[in-house]
Amino acid sequence: MVRFVTAGESHGQGLVIIVEGVPAGLPIDEDYIGVHLARRQKGYGRGGRMLIEQDWAHIISGVRHGATLGSPIGMSIENRDWANWEEAMSVRPPAYLETGGEPQSPRSQRVTRLRPGHADLPGAMKYGFNDVRNVLERASARETAARVAAGAIALRLLEEFGVAVHSHVLSIGDVKAAPPEKIDWQAVEESPVRCADPAAAERMIAEIDAARDAGDTVGGIVEVLAENVPIGLGSHVSWDRKIDGRVSQALMSINAVKAVSIGPGWDIVHQRGSQVQDVIEPVTDPDRPWQRSTNNLGGTEGGMTNGMPLAAQFAIKPIATLMSPLPSVDLDTGGEVQAHYERSDICQAPPACVVGEAMVALVLAEAFMEKFGGDSISETRRNYEGYMNTVGPRVRWE
Repeated sequence: MVRFVTAGESHGQGLVIIVEGVPAGLPIDEDYIGVHLARRQKGYGRGGRMLIEQDWAHIISGVRHGATLGSPIGMSIENRDWANWEEAMSVRPPAYLETGGEPQSPRSQRVTRLRPGHADLPGAMKYGFNDVRNVLERASARETAARVAAGAIALRLLEEFGVAVHSHVLSIGDVKAAPPEKIDWQAVEESPVRCADPAAAERMIAEIDAARDAGDTVGGIVEVLAENVPIGLGSHVSWDRKIDGRVSQALMSINAVKAVSIGPGWDIVHQRGSQVQDVIEPVTDPDRPWQRSTNNLGGTEGGMTNGMPLAAQFAIKPIATLMSPLPSVDLDTGGEVQAHYERSDICQAPPACVVGEAMVALVLAEAFMEKFGGDSISETRRNYEGYMNTVGPRVRWE
């Protein structure tokens, strides 16, 4: 089973990642992971934190001489901003707490002004904290850097078997991209808002600028596409094995995501069934069976991948941290205050693309290893190729 766990706070010393279940013999290095971490840091509408951090995942276990060992892969990502937060985020109690004095850094002051839309209030109530910083540090989207590092390993595993995962922005605010007939992924990578429609991209940039000028934020919709996914990942037999459910949960877990659709699900509910189903075409090529002319169901049927590209869309709400804070209340008194302001982005849709790729890749890698898994890449490849030789009409092609 491919699984991962992360640790670390936004302004702590760094992030820690452990990935296990990756077979031995997978070529991987820090440079490959670094490419994806750098992609996450790009995007129009990012805040000042990205000018400080230059994320790099240091591999500390599970890889030798450029290949995985089959043991857990450990990685760490340094928080460069830690230098400004050593007192506030110290593991040991700082001296002022022991002496009853005042903190040297204003960052050490308790945070009590609750921010609507964040984890502040429910987290403080759940864990019994009187300082919201104990919640907001871990709830921060800084943690998604760790997910991208873990996801890069999953992407590398899928690449060994021809699976490619991409993403692009469909909308920001009220600005929607025109549906492209074919996506130029290189152009998407070069777009400051990761949009395949250049004209819409310009309007998206203007939308972000308008939100920034108003001291506000703006959300958007992102699509993740996984191509060349083998038929049969996931299962119809139990609710928690359905691949679309697993992908949806993974995407919904990303900070600020409020809706997930497999394929264009938000649109097809308004159509008739005869317009929606992806008709299966007659098999004329034994190497390419079960083709469809449409992919309205997003590459899944009955909780399993069906051989078409797996497509998932997710909606990310406008970021809850506002330069012009909303009215709120104080944690101590319950009295009215302005919400606390913590440095933030204006729009998270472009970087959320890369996080979405990571989460989809991790789900697909787990399902892939469930189906084909061996202790080594060579064993997994034999299992995969043996299965793919059986995928076709039940009466063998002569």
